[in-house]
Amino acid sequence: MKIVSLFSGAGGLDLGFEKAGFNVTWANEFDKDIWETYEKNFPHTELNKKSIRDVELDEIPECDGIIGGPPCQSWSEAGKLRGIKDKRGQLFFEFIRILRDKKPKFFLAENVSGMLAPRHRDAIKYIQELFKESGYTLSFKLLNASDYWVAQDRKRVFFIGYRDDINMEFQFPNPVGKKRYLKDIIWELADTALPSVGKNHTNGSKCTLPNHEYLTGSFSSIYMSRNRVRAWDEHSFTIQAGGRHAPIHPQAPKMEFIEQNKRIFVPEKEHLYRRLSIRECARIQTFPDNHIFYYKTLLAGYKMVGNAVPPNLAYFLAKQIYSDLAFANKIQSQKYEVREPAIASSYLASNTYSEFDLAEVVA
Repeated sequence: MKIVSLFSGAGGLDLGFEKAGFNVTWANEFDKDIWETYEKNFPHTELNKKSIRDVELDEIPECDGIIGGPPCQSWSEAGKLRGIKDKRGQLFFEFIRILRDKKPKFFLAENVSGMLAPRHRDAIKYIQELFKESGYTLSFKLLNASDYWVAQDRKRVFFIGYRDDINMEFQFPNPVGKKRYLKDIIWELADTALPSVGKNHTNGSKCTLPNHEYLTGSFSSIYMSRNRVRAWDEHSFTIQAGGRHAPIHPQAPKMEFIEQNKRIFVPEKEHLYRRLSIRECARIQTFPDNHIFYYKTLLAGYKMVGNAVPPNLAYFLAKQIYSDLAFANKIQSQKYEVREPAIASSYLASNTYSEFDLAEVVA
């Protein structure tokens, strides 16, 4: 099944959907700092580089589905929760504009949990109505990526709709039984990360593992206002787009409480406190090691990784969609042969940092 990807970023959603059996034929991304990363990781996908507002409808091919995460900054606490009043928040309308023209079988739109804040209640109700008026049976839910084979607490809202004539409502998959923790993902990388060149420039090919380098420099008072360390047997904090706010590596002990809004690094252990590397963040986000990020400054690398949807989470949603549409098509035609999405061995093998039993994951 062919799908179109909007606000594609570094391709987290796209990777998960491809591993579930979909074919991403066309994508749109306006941020020039991401183009090389996307094109080298998705060489068979046509990448449109215009602002989504300038994309003509006839430039977009017909498709079975549309996926994307409209920019989330205006819905987040960091963006002061401006929501739909902000130009970035209004990009949801561009998503709907394209959806109404192409009328694919399904859509998926992702955004931050902040859009569910009480102040946005009316705006969210309006967005739901727009999706429904566009001819879709809508489901939406707040998910934590840690429930879907991601070693990270990361809450995001997903809107998923099936075209009304399909006569089906999407049911979000149950959480995966087995959890993953930091020790499962980045244990062997602790001693090989390189500090940035200067405060923010890449080591390039000097990294023994692509992107395994971390931002140096001081830590702000806001950063030091709470503990930033999760232990090896815990999930990571949310991987954010801002590299300066990357979590501390779990080799360090948890930060000492001094007073409200003030923590310090444990005395005589200061050398253990470093930010997670870009590759460590990418692994926590469930990008395989062969998904390489291209950048000149580390801040640009952290931004790409932190803004992405974890591919594993995307996969579990995509797998359910693929199965639903195959079943619906079979019911309608009685000739459709249902096939299991092609994840398992090929996708998991590409995640070189871990192997696991698929039967456990999908049980």
